[in-house]
Amino acid sequence: MEWENHTILVEFFLKGLSGHPRLELLFFVLIFIMYVVILLGNGTLILISILDPHLHTPMYFFLGNLSFLDICYTTTSIPSTLVSFLSERKTISLSGCAVQMFLGLAMGTTECVLLGMMAFDHYVAICNPLRYPIIMSKDAYVSMAAGSWIIGAVNSAVQTVFVVQLPFCRNNIINHFTCEILAVMKLACADISDNEFLMLVATTLFILTPLLLIIVSYTLIIVSIFKISSSEGRSKASSTCSAHLTVVIIFYGTILFMYMKPKSKETLNSDDLDATDKIISMFYGVMTPMLNPLIYSLRNKDVKEAVKHLLNRRFFSK
Repeated sequence: MEWENHTILVEFFLKGLSGHPRLELLFFVLIFIMYVVILLGNGTLILISILDPHLHTPMYFFLGNLSFLDICYTTTSIPSTLVSFLSERKTISLSGCAVQMFLGLAMGTTECVLLGMMAFDHYVAICNPLRYPIIMSKDAYVSMAAGSWIIGAVNSAVQTVFVVQLPFCRNNIINHFTCEILAVMKLACADISDNEFLMLVATTLFILTPLLLIIVSYTLIIVSIFKISSSEGRSKASSTCSAHLTVVIIFYGTILFMYMKPKSKETLNSDDLDATDKIISMFYGVMTPMLNPLIYSLRNKDVKEAVKHLLNRRFFSK
C-alpha cells in the first residue's frame, strides 16, 4: 500500500518564473551581466591578493577566500538558472538537486563563518596591535580559513543527506529558481520536524554564532576607536573596518530577512512564491557577491593601489 501512495521521484521541476517569458528574458539579461561582474570583480581581488606582496596579510588572505567563495557560490546556481530561463525543459535530476543543495549550503555556511573570522582579525589588529603578528600568524589564519571551509562542508553534507533520505510524493514542483533546501523539504510526504530541528541547530551554530562574534568584535573595536586620541588614527581604524562592516550588514541583513520573517501557513503552502521573496532571493544570491569586490575596492586604498599597479604593469609590459 505504501508503494501505491508514493512515487519514486527521479527529477524535480524548478518553477522559477515559469509562465512569465518576458520576465525570464529580463532576468536572464540582468543576472548574466551580474554574473560577469562577479567573475571579473572577485577574480581581480583574488589575483591582486596573490600577486601584490603588500597584500600578503591575514586580512587580504581572508578577502581572497571570500572572493573565491563568492565565485563558487554563484557558479553552483547561476549557470543552471540562466539555462532554465532559455529552455522549455526546467527539470533537474534528484542527484543533481542534491549536489546543488550541498554546494549552495556549504558555500553559504562557509561565508558566515569566514565573515566572523574576518571580524576577529579586525578586532586583533585594532585592539591588540602589538600582539597581532603573534595571534594572527600564518599558521593561525590559514587554519581559520581552512576551518571555515571544513565547517561549511560538514554542515552541508549532514543536512543534505537527511533531506535526500526523505520520501517524496508525486508533487515534484520546486517553487524556486534552484534546489534550495527549504523548498525541497516542503515536498516531502513525511514528518520533517527532525530536519527542521537540525536546521535550527545549524543556524544557531553557524549563522548566529558568527554574527554574535561580529557584534562583540565590533563593539570592542568601536570602544577602542573612541579611545584613540588622534583624529588620523581614528579615521584609519574606521576605514579598515568600514568595508567589512558594510558587507556584513548587506549579507546578514538579507539572510535574516529571508529566513526569519514570519510566514503564514497559507504562504508556506501556496504555489505562488511572494514576489518580494523572489527579489530578495536574487539579491542574496547574486547582488551580494557582486557588491563585495566593489565595496572593498572603493573603500580600501590598498586594494585601489594594487589594482592600479596591476593595470599599469600589464599596460607597460605591452
